[in-house]
Amino acid sequence: MARASWFDEKTEVPHLDQKVHELESFTNAMADGKVDKHELESQQERLIAAMKAVEPALDDATHAKVTDLLVELTAYDIMRTLHELQVERLRGKFA
Repeated sequence: MARASWFDEKTEVPHLDQKVHELESFTNAMADGKVDKHELESQQERLIAAMKAVEPALDDATHAKVTDLLVELTAYDIMRTLHELQVERLRGKFA
């Protein structure tokens, strides 16, 4: 299978969101517009399994780079979520 780039070719913006929407577990969890504790725990289990599958295959240098990537991705996701919540709150005040 050919490697799919993590970035949009024209904008160089990551387009992992597209792949997320292809995950059945994600679409099922989002179907009702709420994420319950069980769905969150299940996602955490899938994340841990994926990390455990990849980590042993990494040499030390690659492990350090992937660790940095995961930390940056986590920070971005938290910041984006907070930003979106702030935007929605402002829309509610001025709508």
